[in-house]
Amino acid sequence: MNLSMYDTPIEISLDATPTASVIWLHGLGADGNDFVPVVKMLNLPSIRFVLPHAAYKKVTANNGYEMRAWYDVFGFSIGSREDEAGIRESQAYIESLIQREIGRGIPAKRIVLAGFSQGGAIALHTALRHPQPLAGILALSTYLPLKANLAKEKSKANQHIPIFMAHGTYDGVISPDTCRISFDVLQAQHYTINWHKYPMAHAVNQQEIEDIREFLRTTLR
Repeated sequence: MNLSMYDTPIEISLDATPTASVIWLHGLGADGNDFVPVVKMLNLPSIRFVLPHAAYKKVTANNGYEMRAWYDVFGFSIGSREDEAGIRESQAYIESLIQREIGRGIPAKRIVLAGFSQGGAIALHTALRHPQPLAGILALSTYLPLKANLAKEKSKANQHIPIFMAHGTYDGVISPDTCRISFDVLQAQHYTINWHKYPMAHAVNQQEIEDIREFLRTTLR
């Protein structure tokens, strides 16, 4: 893996010696700065928030325009072809960030993977395959990629990982139906999901932020 593709992540911590980490992945076309305001609103001490930046890629569904993307997108409809190579490349990068946090003294069981939209897809994909138990997953306005591979690739270590999954009822980018299919696949694989829906589009609202705060407080207490 070529780590030089990736810019240095943003880090936010209220404490000099955090006891937990949240690795938070942005959506398509954004960067790590996108969720800095949300992290500041959460105002959670003892947690290091790591906000990485995706590498630049040409995105097929956006007429080949180059932007920050965790993987290529061939279409936004249910059943569109998926960029498996790109998804697994980003998985490897996030795995390296997990190992970096472990190397800094944060045990895997105190690390949450979080993400919005495309970033949430990578958070789900990576956490469910990680060989060590993680603290939890925040999957916001997103879906589960490579669904057909989950049963054979999932890690027993994270079979019971807490999953916070949320979606806007008016989301026109990743439809509620797309999210629901992923929810059903996860349930069929016996994952327990803390499910939330909000009257919003492809976004994050104040109630969701409050619910995220409570989830992180409970998961990382």
